[in-house]
Amino acid sequence: MLQADAIRALADRGPTRVAVLSTGVDSGQPQLGDRVLTGADTVDNAGGADQDCTGTGTQVAGTVSGRPDGGEGDAAGLAPGATILPIRVMPDDPAGSEPTAGTLARGILTAVENDADVVVVAAPVYQDDPTLASAVETALAQDVVIVAAAGDLGSRDDGNPDPYPASYPGVIGVGAIDQTGQIWSKSQFGEYVDLVAPGVAVPTLQTGRGVVEADGTAIAAGFVGAAAALLRAGDRDLPPAEVTRRLIATASPAPAGPAFGAGVVNPYAALTARVVDTDARRLPALEPAPVPDNTPELRRRAIAVNTAVVAAVLVTALLLTAAAFRRSRRRTWRPGLPPDLPTPAEPLEPGPPVMLLDTPPRPRK
Repeated sequence: MLQADAIRALADRGPTRVAVLSTGVDSGQPQLGDRVLTGADTVDNAGGADQDCTGTGTQVAGTVSGRPDGGEGDAAGLAPGATILPIRVMPDDPAGSEPTAGTLARGILTAVENDADVVVVAAPVYQDDPTLASAVETALAQDVVIVAAAGDLGSRDDGNPDPYPASYPGVIGVGAIDQTGQIWSKSQFGEYVDLVAPGVAVPTLQTGRGVVEADGTAIAAGFVGAAAALLRAGDRDLPPAEVTRRLIATASPAPAGPAFGAGVVNPYAALTARVVDTDARRLPALEPAPVPDNTPELRRRAIAVNTAVVAAVLVTALLLTAAAFRRSRRRTWRPGLPPDLPTPAEPLEPGPPVMLLDTPPRPRK
């Protein structure tokens, strides 16, 4: 989905430094080699962050800078030439933990002080904080790209709260998709999502050695952070706004909606495509076309339609009349003439008896 094989030839464009703000990163992971710095711990404000008891930071670092060692099930990062600056912002808890706005703010400022090119924030906080907002502004002003996970509270039961620093202007907010390109059910959604990347059952490095499958928007943010690192490796002076513009302009299409942002991050297109600005041009003035006088034509059409309707009515009437006559012949019936009525025999009226004489009457005397 990310065309990792295609960008392999472009992966070693130059050194970059990616700060991973999470649970620390295991510097002893052989596939990370010597590319993990000591880092800093902003939870206890003492010591480094090159150990990882929980494992989340090492998984994110694996998507950025992991290199295959030739064994089965190897996982490789998109920017294997990048150096990882681990910054611990979350307390150690195998069941999971969350940062605070203060640890994130200190972590971002620590990344700026240690010359990070890209900052990947693996876990957000859910309350706007002026200290965190100020740290983000400082980083952007120092040309540091900030990529932040959108958070894993996107299910209906979790309420989808606004995540920070992903909700701040200038920060690239990242959601997670699965192997089919559908949004992960826990990936948060809103205007703060700029891009999405694979974040379900992703093979990545684990603490110690070997590979593990991991879920979450932190993993997706690692992929986008690696793509940003590749852009900065080719041009260290590329400002964060331009990095964001290129990543968004070259994203692969995805279903529209607040969960997908501009689409799926496409590192190969971001490295090889040319994004140009186009100036808006005013359309030339046009005179409205005159309305044609089609009154005679409309009149002819009306006459033709009326004539056709009258003809249809007459034909229908003739057909019905002919059918009626045919039925009447079969039933010996004539329309319009009443049937002949029988004439009964009239009885004889009574009267005086009539005498019949056989001889002529006698003459009177």
